[in-house]
Amino acid sequence: MSAFRAALRISRRDGLRAKGRSALVMVMIALPVLVFTALLTGIDTSHVSFREGLDTRLGSADAHIITQSTRLPIVQNVSGDLVYFHDGSPPGGGTGEKPTEWKIEQLAAMVRGRLITYDRGSVDVRMGATYLNVSALEIDLRDPMTRGMRELVSGRLPAAPGEVAVSATLADRGMRVGDTLQVSRQYRPVKVVGVLVHPFEAERTELVALRGTILFDKHDGQGTGFLLDADAPVLWPEVEKLGQAGLGVHSRAVITAPPPGAASGLSLYGPQDRTVTNVITLGAGVVMIVLETVLLAGPAFAVSLRRRRRELAVYAAQGASPGHLRTIVLADGLVLGGIATVTGLVLGLAAGVAGPSIIPIVSIVGPIDIPWLYVAGIALLGLASGVIAALVPAVQAARQSPAEVLAGREDVVPRERAGKPLLGLVLVLAGLVATYFAIRSLYTMILAAAVLVQLGLVALMPWLVRRTAGLAARLPLSLRLSVRDATRHRVRTASAAAAVMGVTTALVAVGIGYTSLDAQARAEYDARMPSGTVSVSALTADDRRWAEFRASVEKTYSGTKFVPGYAVRDKRGGIGKLALSDPDNACQECSGAFIFYDLPIGDADLLALALGRRDANAEAALAEGKAIAFHPDAVKDGRVEMEFLGEAGGETLKLGVPAVTARPSDQELTGALIPPSALIKAGYPVSLRRLYAAYTPADPMAFQKEMQSLAWGVDARVETGYRNDGEALFWAMAVAALVLALGGTFAATGLAAADMRRDLDTMSAVGAPSVTRRLVVATQAAYITLLGTVVGLGAGTVTGIALAWSELSNRVFYGEAVPMSLSHVAVPWVLLAVTVIVLPLVAAVIAGAFTRTRLTLSRRIA
Repeated sequence: MSAFRAALRISRRDGLRAKGRSALVMVMIALPVLVFTALLTGIDTSHVSFREGLDTRLGSADAHIITQSTRLPIVQNVSGDLVYFHDGSPPGGGTGEKPTEWKIEQLAAMVRGRLITYDRGSVDVRMGATYLNVSALEIDLRDPMTRGMRELVSGRLPAAPGEVAVSATLADRGMRVGDTLQVSRQYRPVKVVGVLVHPFEAERTELVALRGTILFDKHDGQGTGFLLDADAPVLWPEVEKLGQAGLGVHSRAVITAPPPGAASGLSLYGPQDRTVTNVITLGAGVVMIVLETVLLAGPAFAVSLRRRRRELAVYAAQGASPGHLRTIVLADGLVLGGIATVTGLVLGLAAGVAGPSIIPIVSIVGPIDIPWLYVAGIALLGLASGVIAALVPAVQAARQSPAEVLAGREDVVPRERAGKPLLGLVLVLAGLVATYFAIRSLYTMILAAAVLVQLGLVALMPWLVRRTAGLAARLPLSLRLSVRDATRHRVRTASAAAAVMGVTTALVAVGIGYTSLDAQARAEYDARMPSGTVSVSALTADDRRWAEFRASVEKTYSGTKFVPGYAVRDKRGGIGKLALSDPDNACQECSGAFIFYDLPIGDADLLALALGRRDANAEAALAEGKAIAFHPDAVKDGRVEMEFLGEAGGETLKLGVPAVTARPSDQELTGALIPPSALIKAGYPVSLRRLYAAYTPADPMAFQKEMQSLAWGVDARVETGYRNDGEALFWAMAVAALVLALGGTFAATGLAAADMRRDLDTMSAVGAPSVTRRLVVATQAAYITLLGTVVGLGAGTVTGIALAWSELSNRVFYGEAVPMSLSHVAVPWVLLAVTVIVLPLVAAVIAGAFTRTRLTLSRRIA
């Protein structure tokens, strides 16, 4: 034990002596610890569990009783947030008996305690020319039973019908105490008397009032319910009893102490599959993070060993055993890893606690919740990363010859074990085979197979470094010296190259998967109208309301020409839409049946807008009652087959119409234009209920809200063409990965430059110009980066293709599996070129530019 304490003291002293190297190692270890601690703590803090949010839901009440659309018996989980009939179907949709409204007197006969009404829903509030849909509560917050649900920050609580309290977010938007608001589309006036805040959701938009003030269409099954202050805790048997009467229950006693055997929840995923997926994903992530940390920190320990060779040799000459030398070097990893882990934990916990309140996109901030079990695991991983990174240098320290070191001579490089390449090849082959079989399985299996490939390539990297030494003979002197130095110190070089390889593999794999999914989504995108077109519809409006709405739209946008379109109804007058389908899968570009939903119905003016031009032949065919298909594969035997999809409970019928093809200017436009005469002939009445225009609003969301404010039931759409909203995030992540690869390269290059300083000084002393010195360091950086990126390119390509192939091919369309095809895979050539060509050049230029060229004379031992 005394030897171990002495090793710790030696390591602490050496760490203080080499502050730069120590800081570099600690940053590499502390950064993953900080990030994952902050992430897990932030997630738990921003997540409010049902138990933590009980007071915001129940106040001080014992239970919240929720009505359903029928009084048929139901079953629920412990929390009461999932309710089902005994046959497994969800309540609602007109199933079962006709709803009968629960009265407080009826419920009082079934429970023991005091009841108050508690209704939840949403309501539209007039703000200027538009409506804002906000959450709504109808409850008397003056009642002691509601204590803890909301906090009053100004004004008073609603005390009479026609009074409301608004959330602080709405108050910031201009709804002040004393203002009169217009709620619902019927412009019901209410007066603001107070401002409230939600305990956990500071950005919540909400109105609170007494019952009957803002929720005018509430009935059983639509958010109505009651709070119960019971004489005794509401236990699971009482919950089941109320369920037999068709009532759901949030019981404080049941949620805080779930009874054994009760259903804890109903998951959309099988619990076993979910557990396996989480374990595999977590395991693969942990292995890759630890591996990357070890590879980045490993070269620093290797260089530290070379600097301390003489010191360690003196210890050995004084009687230290090889085990003592191993302990000293491992203590470096323990000391630096321990300090880095503690620093990362402290900063991560601080960031995780403070982050949810600072980050704008986080809308919910719950009580401080630290996942101590996960934090402890992260701490152990951080500590283990430091020790593992020092493991290989520790073994080398134990094998060095004290006599050779004290004589000032380099150790002979130990003979490479034949088993290392064999082990790496076995792991790589096992990973490739596993990848092939994982394509038809979960994507997490592909990640696990990729980890095997990575481990194999890491084991192969020293062998690859050794084999590339033969290329040095054909290089100029400065480049030859650099490559030979890199191959002579294989541990340092292989660690840095493997770190770059790991980053490159992840980047290429994600790039191929992302690009493939994007290409498939672009190919499958169906535009309803050409890009730069808006459409507004009021399908439920009668003739008078439609005429008023159309006049309002044309007046608001007097400089825009609107083209009318039709809506179709079934023979009973029910609203419906037309869907174009090709059950024989005639579309060779589509993965499955060719489907286009909600086909436009109109005349020659709408056809010209859709095509982007006038087409006399197409207009003549339209006048004859023929549909105009925008894609040739939509037409089969001169006809297009359609389905009329009626509203809920309405008809679903099939019909065919003669058709011709006309290709639009916008190639993303698919589907067909249906003439109203063909539908009328088939017995389907049509009426003008749509407007189209070639117009691109500056703010699509504002345009939609403005249209919706003109009449009830308006649907407004802006066709912008296919848009990839995740592209900016992807490239931001790609840049971050490239910066990480450069950082690893520069760290290894800086350590190598410090390690070969005597050789560089010797070159300068014999007359080598400063550019030669820069070229040596630049070549070292380019060599490490190029080797890592080339190997990572191969591994990442395999994993990326497997991910893309799996995601795009493991799909079932109408009960049939979509066949595999490499045509699904798209390669991001720009990203690959930047990674393999530009990245090594940038690394070389930066490393060469910042190389010190000043000669430092020192004594050399012959």
